[in-house]
Amino acid sequence: MAAAVVVVLVVGVAIFGLARGPGGGTESSPSETGSPSWSTAPRPQPEQLADTADSEVFARQVARALFTWDTTSGAAPIDYAQVLVEAGDPTGTETAGLASDVRSYLPAPDVWAQLSRYRTRQWLVIDTLEVPDAWADAQEQAAPGQLLAGTTAYTATGTRHRAGTWDGERVEAEQAVSFTLFVTCRPSFEYCRLLRLSELNNPLH
Repeated sequence: MAAAVVVVLVVGVAIFGLARGPGGGTESSPSETGSPSWSTAPRPQPEQLADTADSEVFARQVARALFTWDTTSGAAPIDYAQVLVEAGDPTGTETAGLASDVRSYLPAPDVWAQLSRYRTRQWLVIDTLEVPDAWADAQEQAAPGQLLAGTTAYTATGTRHRAGTWDGERVEAEQAVSFTLFVTCRPSFEYCRLLRLSELNNPLH
């Protein structure tokens, strides 16, 4: 009986690890300070975002990249984060804030190590992507020059999927998610850039 209880607990941890999501500190360690220390050995790098001047196309790229990762790829969370940070404001004005936003969506190193045991991968299926009604109010209330020309907010809703293996069997979990992306395109930049992200499941409506 004791052995059976242990097996049940371990399976529970595996499924919980697949189901738990970012946001609210669930995927980051409270004691983390500064950048995580990863091995300096070369790692496979996630694909960079394609340049585009179409704000909606860009927002979809960002949304998918934010949720797409694979613990078996050889890349680390910092590599996936770097792709999004490099798509940020080239002037560097929002770089620190954007980096913090992105980290809150990705697993912390200790969680990543746990998920790696189950060969976990994640992806997002987007249901809707639209400019929220609240964005018009934000534009009206912004002080002159506060918002760069060509800045738009998109609120995305969809389903975050995770899949992995447990004892040779495929395990899957999914969760509804929503979030807002703030992007700037022309005339401020030749190609669209990512400024900031809302807290997960706390978007503009």
